[in-house]
Amino acid sequence: MAAVACTTTRTNPFMEEWNTPYGTPPFDKIQISDYKPAMLQGIEEQKADIQAIIGNAEAPTFENTVAALDRSGALLSKVTGVFYNIAESDATEEINAIMEEMTPIMSAASDEIYMNADLFARVKAVYENMEGLTREQQMVTEKVYRAFVKNGIGLDEAGQARFKEINSRLAQLSQQFGNNLLAENNAFRDSIGVTVSQYSDFMSSCPDRSLRKKAFLAYSSRGNNGNDKDNNAIVLEIMKLRTEQAQLLGYPNSAAYLLDGKMAGNSETVDKFLAEIFAAAMAKAKEEKADMQKVMDDDIKAGYLPEGSKIEPWDWFFYAEKVRKIKYDLDEEQTKPYFQADSVMKGVFYAAHKIYGIDIVEAPEVQVYNPAVKAYKICDADGSLLGIFYRDYYTRDTKRGGAWMNNFREQYVDAAGNDVRPIIVNVCNFPPATEEQPSLLTIDQVQTAFHEFGHALHGFLTKCHYQAVSGTGVARDFVEMFSQFNEHWAFQKEILSNYANNYKTGETIPDELVEKIGNALKFNMGFMTGELCAASILDMKWHELSAEELAKFTDAQSIRDFEVKVCKEMGLIDEIIPRYRTTYFNHIFNSGYSAGYYSYLWAEVLDTDAFEFFQKNGIYNPEVAKSFRQTFLEKGGSEEPMTLFRTFKGSDPDPGALLRNRGL
Repeated sequence: MAAVACTTTRTNPFMEEWNTPYGTPPFDKIQISDYKPAMLQGIEEQKADIQAIIGNAEAPTFENTVAALDRSGALLSKVTGVFYNIAESDATEEINAIMEEMTPIMSAASDEIYMNADLFARVKAVYENMEGLTREQQMVTEKVYRAFVKNGIGLDEAGQARFKEINSRLAQLSQQFGNNLLAENNAFRDSIGVTVSQYSDFMSSCPDRSLRKKAFLAYSSRGNNGNDKDNNAIVLEIMKLRTEQAQLLGYPNSAAYLLDGKMAGNSETVDKFLAEIFAAAMAKAKEEKADMQKVMDDDIKAGYLPEGSKIEPWDWFFYAEKVRKIKYDLDEEQTKPYFQADSVMKGVFYAAHKIYGIDIVEAPEVQVYNPAVKAYKICDADGSLLGIFYRDYYTRDTKRGGAWMNNFREQYVDAAGNDVRPIIVNVCNFPPATEEQPSLLTIDQVQTAFHEFGHALHGFLTKCHYQAVSGTGVARDFVEMFSQFNEHWAFQKEILSNYANNYKTGETIPDELVEKIGNALKFNMGFMTGELCAASILDMKWHELSAEELAKFTDAQSIRDFEVKVCKEMGLIDEIIPRYRTTYFNHIFNSGYSAGYYSYLWAEVLDTDAFEFFQKNGIYNPEVAKSFRQTFLEKGGSEEPMTLFRTFKGSDPDPGALLRNRGL
């Protein structure tokens, strides 16, 4: 009897239902080769979804047009939710190659939707007749309508063609900027011996001034070294294209275009806001510099430094730490043993339980995309599922710098009325454990862990019907309110007592050390606010340039000259540089914060004022927490931000809250 050869055809896991716990991605089945065909198929399926909306013979309604558009492209959302996170947190050369190939294709697919005149006609019909819609439906409709307008639907054929070209090229350039920066970050690590995320900690503790200078110069020149990873030409092309795109739509510059629809509304409002904060920051920074110079003078007298030595940018972290030890008797080597990364995560979860009543347990049944990642199940007080959370905390060569929150899946209500719960990941760059000790965090890194989980809470607690406004689907200068609000709980005494235990002895952090941390939280705020504000101003000044002004930029030196000019005009002292210089400003050239880096400070007014309201009414007052949850976190983007704030507090936010919070 002849043998029969049997072959099995493998199914792309993105093309089938995920028979996994809670519908989480089956990472054991997903192969790199699955992403591209799944995205291409997803694009085709979304095209069919769009065609079905256009071909509907019934008159346009919210349900058959706007809601149908919100639900379109389910496969595409499924694969890109996973792929984009992998591309940022676990990117290989193969992943980067797929990203480079698919980026212009994805851009073109988006343009095809938002420049579809027939589809827009139906959306516009709903937009012009919103009576009878719920408030959430009105907000979704307005958001979708504005997306069409801001993506060039009103342009003529030639204008739309050019707009598409620009979108495609911008997508490629942003990806290239990020790839270059990842390579530069790894080069910094190889040169200095620490990662970019460990820079401030290294600079605070390194006694070798020449090594600190070397580290500062390497850190502050990333993307600006004239090599094949240089970002100068990319920046200039991005800015020229953004400005051209804005002018195609009738805006004078890209800042005007990008701020249209944000809380701030226009660059004049942002510039005035930043100028007032910056003035207070610089006044405090000059005092801080004087305090540090006194300590440096003592080192000169002791013979450690030559006569005439002055504080330089590479000295700030080191001497600030010395001043902190003198003023507050606080050394981070004292606090780190209490802030082991796993324990801090326990504290993040405890705070969420204490404030909102939610329960979080590890979910080993959920597959993860990297062995360093852990998964958790999040449930409400009544036991109902809120979502699945992934924690990806530690540095690796394939991860870009910084910290962020991503969604594998958004929360929404599907066409059958089922509440689809979100799948969310927090990505950070904390130091991994070594053979000698576990991962120990600085005070700033502890705040980062609470910050990113604040974003996650926004995603988990949302109760919206539509993905467009679910969770963090809010204005860019509103979204950071909730992450920053969550930072306020990190060092509350009761929260600390539940997670801050010495990893060697098990001892709970002593009250004396808690008090020192509290006293020191406002320390060095002139510097910290100044560098943040300076980066925000630099961002705005780039995007306020006209096409004619940008035409004068020709090379890397013109970028350096522009930075020097901007810093001088704002009044930045020589010992401080912007938190991000142009060639490594990933937020504005690769992460959606263009003309929006000010958002962190803008949102801080809101989060600090809201926290003061908690303090006045009882920091663990369950009614206040319930109001915060129901008013803000559950609503997502289903109402205007200021309406929500006034509903919660009963008044407009107090601008002085930020200055009080920072001790300015």
